[in-house]
Amino acid sequence: MIRASLIRARFQGSEQRRIGLTGGIATGKSTVGQLLAGRFGLPVLDADLYARGALAPGSPGARAVLARYGEPVAAKAVSAKAVAAGAGDAIDRAALGRIVFADPVERLWLEQLVHPLVRQRFENELQRLAHAPVVVLMIPLLFETGLESLCSEVWLVTCRPETQLQRLIGRDGLPEHEARARIAAQWPLARKQALADRLIHNDGDPEALEQQLAAALALNP
Repeated sequence: MIRASLIRARFQGSEQRRIGLTGGIATGKSTVGQLLAGRFGLPVLDADLYARGALAPGSPGARAVLARYGEPVAAKAVSAKAVAAGAGDAIDRAALGRIVFADPVERLWLEQLVHPLVRQRFENELQRLAHAPVVVLMIPLLFETGLESLCSEVWLVTCRPETQLQRLIGRDGLPEHEARARIAAQWPLARKQALADRLIHNDGDPEALEQQLAAALALNP
């Protein structure tokens, strides 16, 4: 694919294989990431983990969110001990999610706050792992944020639409209309498929999933 070959061209002369792991919400990226780390022993850098850190209690990001939205997104159950430790500025992530997934303007504001912090964390970790032969960058919004420029190849985790919807409803306890809105807020899987180097099909067979990953790792990027 033209886009993928352009990405790889940026890494000519580098021996490190950087796998960008992405997919739609609730397609099973975390499951794949856990297998790559646990079964295959690869370092996995997790964008969701870094994004949570960007909004950690007491962080500048958390204070910015509270300044914009106020009481509706403030975590209610913050202990006196946490407040004393400087962690009183905690975010109710479910409440924040309801706001940003319902309003593209607010979602863009939050992305502009969090994404630069996440990218910096990736760059720091890649520098730390400069001598690792393979590194996995697990980034749900890889294409949307332009972070494919950090990768030598891109794997897209995909599944049937009905599987994705039911997983999201079950995982997050959402009503169907909210689950559909969250899926619609991301690029369609078909659009991402056209940009990916490899597709990882994850419709619920653990053995088949592991075999796909082993085969993909054995192939040259």
